Amino acid sequence: MTAEESPKDPAGAPLESHEGERTSKGPPLGEVLEFMRLLWAVDHGLQSTSKRMESSLGLTGPQRLVIRLVGRFPDITAGMLAQILHVHPSTLTGVLKRLEKRGLLERKSDPLDGRKALFCLTDEGRSLDIPSEGTVESAVQRVLARLSRPRIIATQEVLTALAQELGGVPMPEVEFDEAGARKQVVR
Repeated sequence: MTAEESPKDPAGAPLESHEGERTSKGPPLGEVLEFMRLLWAVDHGLQSTSKRMESSLGLTGPQRLVIRLVGRFPDITAGMLAQILHVHPSTLTGVLKRLEKRGLLERKSDPLDGRKALFCLTDEGRSLDIPSEGTVESAVQRVLARLSRPRIIATQEVLTALAQELGGVPMPEVEFDEAGARKQVVR
């Protein structure tokens, strides 16, 4: 990159490039603010893609994720779905009711505990439980295909730590095995 092509501040002075900082559209933000900016961009992309999915597929991003999970785990309880999605069960109630009303999910009583409901896909729900273009899932799949396994693992570690810090994922507890070595356990 030549001096003429390098990013400039609003006064036209060259910006100093720091690893992890965005310099192409403004001054350096610093590591924390830059990371937050990227998180907001991802959140905005999730919301925008979800709206497009609703128009094209008839399902929002969260509804499609529930369809995919119920397809993977037939006869799953609402509590287990909520745990997988890291949401409170009451948050999931509306999504499950809408999918059930549309005939995509079937609710049945748990034979072992009549107070619990089990969810499975209907035939129409199964027809939507396939990879589809234009979904959040397809975007994630394309990105993951371009990254090395170590980068994916590192990214998962950062996102997990942030989710834990924000209270969206249980903090791991440390236990010890028979040999006295530390091991992480998530409850």
